Amino acid sequence: MEPMGQPYEQRREKQAEQQILGRVKQLVEDEHRLREQLAQGQLTTAEEHAALRGVEHELDQCWDLLRQRRAKRESGGDPGDASVRPTSEVEGYLS
Repeated sequence: MEPMGQPYEQRREKQAEQQILGRVKQLVEDEHRLREQLAQGQLTTAEEHAALRGVEHELDQCWDLLRQRRAKRESGGDPGDASVRPTSEVEGYLS
């Protein structure tokens, strides 16, 4: 039997998006930590740039996944059908 409140599917979708947004928050924190390590001389510029590229690629993928999920929901589709696309496909998506 369905508990009171949001239907199960809506709660599941919201939880999935919260997990993605949680990962975005972690990646932003990683970005700040890397910049701080550079400022403190704990990383070289080359090391920071290499690490930041990885963070930026994953951020692009997370934002793309959220957009896919929201577009599917708005068009009556199943947000659960959205999938992480290759970095080469979503790289620089926000630029």
